[in-house]
Amino acid sequence: MGAQLRVYRRRIRSVSATKKITRAQELIAASRIVKAQQRVAAAKPYADELTRAVSAVATFSNAKHPLTEANPGATRAAVLLVTSDRGFAGAYNSSAIKAAEQLVELLRAEGKEVERFVIGNKGIGYNRFRGRELAGEWNGFSDNPQYSDAKKVAGALIDAFVLPTADGGVDEIHIVSTEFESMLTQNAVAKRVLPLVVEDTDEEPTGGAFPLYEFEPSAAGVLDALLPRYVESRIYNALLQSAASEHAARRKAMKSATENAEDLIRTLTRLANNARQAEITNEISEIVGGADALADATAGSE
Repeated sequence: MGAQLRVYRRRIRSVSATKKITRAQELIAASRIVKAQQRVAAAKPYADELTRAVSAVATFSNAKHPLTEANPGATRAAVLLVTSDRGFAGAYNSSAIKAAEQLVELLRAEGKEVERFVIGNKGIGYNRFRGRELAGEWNGFSDNPQYSDAKKVAGALIDAFVLPTADGGVDEIHIVSTEFESMLTQNAVAKRVLPLVVEDTDEEPTGGAFPLYEFEPSAAGVLDALLPRYVESRIYNALLQSAASEHAARRKAMKSATENAEDLIRTLTRLANNARQAEITNEISEIVGGADALADATAGSE
């Protein structure tokens, strides 16, 4: 067997082994997408009702609360970036990181100092490589987040928000995550979580008009209880959306890798067949040449 043919066959075996891995990862990601979508759908009613309750308190009371009052002289802002713990997810992490960098540039252009909070090994590694100090970092749950994980992150962010800026606190909290729209589309988005964005509108609230409420012991007390839960639910929803997006992006990337491996195997197989055919042709030529030489030698001896 010729050296070139051995090279082709060795590469075919290597690419075939890689194809098995990418195919397996594609199937695993596809199975996890369904579960992630179900978790997003299951958490949505709770998040909607909690948002409705917070909106009702803000609408029917004049309560002043640090989580609802925007600071016109804000000087410090926190940015929470949600990435994955593992790779092989295509542009999922790079898109989220790019959106976070654009948000940071925008906030700095407004004269605000930015504190970075990161979820996921990929985002943590990206910032550490650039020598950036992180105010908070979490990992180990990007593809299967629990509410306890969101509560832990929300607690750190709320503590930073209520702390005076002179002591290292922040005036605003933003989240950069990836929203799942479909199996083929996932978009990195940046949203302000704190302080709440209050909008004046004449449109009827989602779910119909608010009922009349009486707040006990007070509207401010209700906000104290509701707003931390509201922040937790927003972060939890961002984690669930990002998890579904991660699985969808990984499935898409692994499907593309599998298809590329199949194309490469076909190309290498064709080249190997051409090399084998060239070897066979050369061997036949050598045999025919040897037979002719033998025949000429025999005729000369006669």
